[in-house]
Amino acid sequence: MQKFNVPTKSEVSEKNQEIFTSLEKSLGFVPNLYAYYAKSDSGLSDYLAFQNRPSSLSKKEKEIINLVVSQFNSCGYCLSAHTVIAGMNGFSPEQIIELRKGTASFDDKQNILAQFVLEIVSKKGQVSTSAKEIFFNAGYTEENLIDVVFNIADKTVSNFIHNIAQFEIDFPLAQGVEAPLATA
Repeated sequence: MQKFNVPTKSEVSEKNQEIFTSLEKSLGFVPNLYAYYAKSDSGLSDYLAFQNRPSSLSKKEKEIINLVVSQFNSCGYCLSAHTVIAGMNGFSPEQIIELRKGTASFDDKQNILAQFVLEIVSKKGQVSTSAKEIFFNAGYTEENLIDVVFNIADKTVSNFIHNIAQFEIDFPLAQGVEAPLATA
């Protein structure tokens, strides 16, 4: 069976070593997910550019999307990472659990976003006319729609990478998440 290892800084290209140094300065460490992307010479830089592209969505709205998508895709790594990040962005532990289920009873507009994202991922983009109307009537725009889909794509890439490779989760485990089994 294929074993998926997270590379160390010395095991990646010079270009990726520079990105590791930058991540260490800004985050204090290189998350295993980012390190794993560095197995591809362009994967880490491409992913970071995609993840950090300008967006019409707030940090809280992006975290709503990250939590809904990661729960839908059963990605323990991203659920754990985004539970920490969502908490840093003002969500309580109870709100985070609710968001993972695709609802936000504590805020009407966030609830509409969470439900819309869950419908997008569960129906592979084939959302109902009423879901679109509710989304736009809540004040969201077509620009927001595009950015929601970009954010879903970003998180889906990360979810799939971790779900395939199952490397160690280097964030506190989110409620209901177990450490991945070692791949031998």
